[in-house]
Amino acid sequence: MLYAISNVQVGLDESESEVIHRLASQLNLTVYDIQTSTCSRRAIDARKKSNIHFVCTYEVELKLPLDVVPNNCRLMERSSLFPEPPEVFSRKASVESHAVVIGAGPAGLFAALALAESGIRVTLLERGRPVETRMRDIGRLRSRGELDPESNICFGEGGAGTYTDGKLYTRIKHPFLRWVLHSFVRFGAREDILVDAHPHLGTDKLVRIVRNMREALIKLGVDYRFETRVDDLLIEDGKVTGVRINSGEEITARHVVLATGHSARDTFERLQQLGIRMEAKAFAVGVRAEHPQALIDSIQFGNAAGHEKLSAAEYSLTHQVADQYLGKRGVYSFCMCPGGLIVPSPTEEGAMAVNGMSNAKRAGQWANSGIVVQVTPEDISRHGIKESPLMGIAFQRELEAATFKAAGEKYAAPAMRLTDFVNRKATGTLAATRFKPEAIPTDLWELLPHWVAKPLAEGLQGFDRKMRGYVTEEANLLASETRTSSPIRIERNDEMQSVNVSGLYPVGEGAGYAGGIVSAAVDGLKAAAAIIERSHS
Repeated sequence: MLYAISNVQVGLDESESEVIHRLASQLNLTVYDIQTSTCSRRAIDARKKSNIHFVCTYEVELKLPLDVVPNNCRLMERSSLFPEPPEVFSRKASVESHAVVIGAGPAGLFAALALAESGIRVTLLERGRPVETRMRDIGRLRSRGELDPESNICFGEGGAGTYTDGKLYTRIKHPFLRWVLHSFVRFGAREDILVDAHPHLGTDKLVRIVRNMREALIKLGVDYRFETRVDDLLIEDGKVTGVRINSGEEITARHVVLATGHSARDTFERLQQLGIRMEAKAFAVGVRAEHPQALIDSIQFGNAAGHEKLSAAEYSLTHQVADQYLGKRGVYSFCMCPGGLIVPSPTEEGAMAVNGMSNAKRAGQWANSGIVVQVTPEDISRHGIKESPLMGIAFQRELEAATFKAAGEKYAAPAMRLTDFVNRKATGTLAATRFKPEAIPTDLWELLPHWVAKPLAEGLQGFDRKMRGYVTEEANLLASETRTSSPIRIERNDEMQSVNVSGLYPVGEGAGYAGGIVSAAVDGLKAAAAIIERSHS
């Protein structure tokens, strides 16, 4: 008999044997009545610095059923760690079908995997380079300031998520979610991601996982192509019939999965020219905050900081600022990277942006996070940019061009000490930083639009009230964080297809339907499921 026991509090220094004895006592059993015990869910509770502990769910297998079932205990049919795969992906296509998948980020990779395993012929097109080559291109940008517009933090195998913290936490609820996590384990991730409440992979592990996924897809017969940019969609009578790539070749297909990521601006421009229905949507812009990781550990964990069972501390902060247009404007931390580094993330010549990443062990001396301000299409219109579905892209480009100029027209980061920014007093000095190729002391109040800078400063002060010591002269702000999410949404129907071009499946972050690795992967799987269903009709 299998039972799940929730809300089990486990001390940092408590052994597994002690926990099992406590579980047995709670169930009015002896430890010999418990055949197996497995922690299936684990989260850190650090609300009281004097009592930091884990909150866990344990799955215990008993020899006999319980006479009395406690309130925090329930009978299970099977372990939550090993769920059945979604039924739709066990079906084989009954008719000959071909799908083109555009983009080898999480949405595209998982869509291609599910389609190929169902027997559908798949062509996967990635404009960037393989993940190994991409690492060298990113290295040249960081060491020499040399940008390759087709191979960088945003473009290349694995997508933008490969060079982040590799967070797998998501607020979405969907049956495909566990399948995504199990697939990551299947391709080389640690089994811990099935247990941790806030799992992450890290860039170093993601590189290997993406490579393993590629090898599996190729074995399944996927036509996997790099340095292949889609320049046009082929459309007849309101139906997609294929794509035209940068070599001029036309590839015919009944289904096209559009999983470009949030930075494929030239693709979005072509889609607008083709009349694909899309709309501008809200997103956020701001800066990257860089703190000593030891400081964040101390703020979050108090005297427990550095305990062997605690990894580098993270944070998730929000603040609402009074606003004459929105009533309340959101300021929030984004993509926090414990023990990581800030990296340059431009994709276009003459423009500059930054992002953050961490490796699996999060062992670096610096913590960083995007600190961003809510931006609406109405804000952009008031800013002076003409209203259109692509107005958000125009605003991003304007800010990135200004950032490049402020950095001396090179791929460096304009930066300001956090306390200087909050006090609105530029001293021209910076705290220690690991950013490469270079951080340039800059008055960010002169770079950022005032309607972004003012709520940003207020939000940082609000963060300090929640995390005392957050506003410190030991921290820097680096500009500009512009790629938080896609500034557009490609409209689609309940069957995952474009509302005005059938057979076109806009998915993931680029299409405006996801906000992270797992949600993008799930969105790609939803499109694959729709295609599989059509292949049986």
